[in-house]
Amino acid sequence: MSAGAGFASQVLAAALEIASAQRPATPGAALGPFYKARAPANAQLRNAGDPGLPLVVSGQVLDVRGAPVPQASVEIWQADHIGKYDLEGYRYRARIVGDGVGSYSFESVMPGHYPGRVCQHVHYRVTAPGHKPLVTQLYFATDPIFEGDPARNYARDPVIGSVELVRPVMLKGDPAEIHADVRFDLVLETL
Repeated sequence: MSAGAGFASQVLAAALEIASAQRPATPGAALGPFYKARAPANAQLRNAGDPGLPLVVSGQVLDVRGAPVPQASVEIWQADHIGKYDLEGYRYRARIVGDGVGSYSFESVMPGHYPGRVCQHVHYRVTAPGHKPLVTQLYFATDPIFEGDPARNYARDPVIGSVELVRPVMLKGDPAEIHADVRFDLVLETL
């Protein structure tokens, strides 16, 4: 075997090892006191004219091998822009079913801070046949509590168990219609 063929074999072996590597499951979090079952199926949580910074969150539900989990149920709930949860109805609550490759997205507003919690966040409850249910939370790297360094300061909110739950925020759109854009992939363990 030539030296070139040996190198190509090593590269192929390394690529296969990377491709078959396990992904860590998304860290869990507490369900919290404001969960309500039977949220409406609706990816548009924000109404026209709602105050607060518009927010678009998208991602993909995957298993620990990196394979898409199609049609996963993604329940989300959050506070409004001033930190208040709707306890009477279903404002800023939804159930979204991912598509055939596990993709999901929703539009909302950036949640506000509320008493008893330090950081802005969105709650998730994700279920899919053959997978362990996941309850977790999404946090925003732009939250002032992190002072520009979420890796160092995420523990300022004692509920955040992992910096992996803090995601970058991109500002997109034209100046008249700017919105925050966040990607949050969810990795489920199989049963």
